[in-house]
Amino acid sequence: MTAPALPQTSFHQVREALLARQEIALLDVREEDPFAQSHPLFAANLPAGKIELDAWTRIPRRDTFIVVYDNGEGLAEPAARKLQQLGYTQVTLLAGGLQGWRDAGGELFIDVNVPSKSFGELVEAERHTPSLAAEEVQALIDAQADVVVLDARRYDEYHTMNIPTGVSVPGAELVLRAQALAPNPATQIIVNCAGRTRSIIGTQSLVNAGIPNPVAALRNGTIGWLLAGQTLERGATRRFDPAVHADRERAPQQARSVADRAGVQRATRADLARFAAEAQRTTYLLDVRTPEEFAAGHLPGFRNTPGGQLVQETDHTAAVRGARIVLVDDDGVRANMSASWLAQMGWDVWVLDDAPVADFNETGAVANTVPEPEGPIAWVTPAQLAAWLNEESKERPGHTAVLDLTTSANYVQRHIPGAWFVIRSQLAQAVASIPKAQRYVLTCGSSLLARYAAQDLARLTGAEVLALEGGTLAWIAQGLPLEHGETRLASPRIDRYRRPYEGTDSPREAMQAYLDWEFGLVEQLGRDGTHGFRVI
Repeated sequence: MTAPALPQTSFHQVREALLARQEIALLDVREEDPFAQSHPLFAANLPAGKIELDAWTRIPRRDTFIVVYDNGEGLAEPAARKLQQLGYTQVTLLAGGLQGWRDAGGELFIDVNVPSKSFGELVEAERHTPSLAAEEVQALIDAQADVVVLDARRYDEYHTMNIPTGVSVPGAELVLRAQALAPNPATQIIVNCAGRTRSIIGTQSLVNAGIPNPVAALRNGTIGWLLAGQTLERGATRRFDPAVHADRERAPQQARSVADRAGVQRATRADLARFAAEAQRTTYLLDVRTPEEFAAGHLPGFRNTPGGQLVQETDHTAAVRGARIVLVDDDGVRANMSASWLAQMGWDVWVLDDAPVADFNETGAVANTVPEPEGPIAWVTPAQLAAWLNEESKERPGHTAVLDLTTSANYVQRHIPGAWFVIRSQLAQAVASIPKAQRYVLTCGSSLLARYAAQDLARLTGAEVLALEGGTLAWIAQGLPLEHGETRLASPRIDRYRRPYEGTDSPREAMQAYLDWEFGLVEQLGRDGTHGFRVI
């Protein structure tokens, strides 16, 4: 029996929903690299092959209005039907897909986290956020001036490459930590990131909070530093001391004042119960402290999203535009500062005020709730797979094929010898390019994603299909051999967009082109007209 046709939603209907601030999840189900080449401003990237892993967390309400699209790859309709199977009741296709959006006059953006990046450019344009060029900051460091450099990125990004003398202070920590790190009000504070957004937002956070020190963003971040011909440090480990470097006297009042000016709303535990009972609203409950603090103790029902990255990656954390967001911390600073930015970005944002410390009593990480895979799954242990592969290399070539559904970055770093890298949404194309085997073994980091591909692979091949118990991590834990590099790519490496500001080997042309693109974002926002941003 043929499934009924999926309803379609036009560009104009999507635009009307955005302007009315109605809840809508506009989902681009391509991989991250093609998504980054062209998409609408408020599209959220949910690759088709990972819908089971992420949908229930990123789109928690099953009757959310969902619009799915691709760019003619044939991914949108199967993805929409998969969402229906997961219980979503208002799933539609974007009329004409991405080309239909373009044909209707819709503005298209490149790169990732575009709502946040374009908002950062608008903040600088309207508030004239102070900044210093790389050459000026280098001169201050060389002169041993009274200056501190605070790196607002994630610690792993900082550790990869950083401005000399810089200290890792991720964005939401700045107002809480800056005055303890620079107690002399005459000390010049420099805030940097890789490009522009997090340094602009971090600097403006300190300005908005009324920090007495002179504050400036490092203009164009580590990209600007490299383009100026200056040298970055590698492998630095300087970071704020969470036990010492905190201003818990002035900072809470400063942050609360900024949040109030931005229109942040105040929530109580009674409000949380009321929100949970509202069937027609999506509410994200987010703890904006560090991962270490969250793991040590958090409120039940909250997920961890450090505030600086939340402001940087709203499209990933809150895939439903128009949803309600409730933030919490245990200091009165990080939630209020993060919320102040979300409110300016047009979110319905609240800060939970009345949570006693004793209620932060859940420990560990919070796992996503995921559906059970279709059909029974056969499993194989790492030891048995190793025996098969050893046997195969000697006697029966082509008997066992290992397909690895992990990220391409993980695959290149390490994988089971002989394993093929496969993007799940391209499973059929990948199988067609791999020598036919009598038995297939699926793996990924933990085999969580691999389980969902087992039935599809069995239908495609008609062969025996098994999943590796514990995935590649279990293989590694048993000390079994590994292979490295792009040894067998059955799918192209399009699962991740290579940012021009990451690593240390991007071409100068790519870095400059990225900056030029950022400079044009305010004009693009004006043409798009749906952003709803306001800068206090």
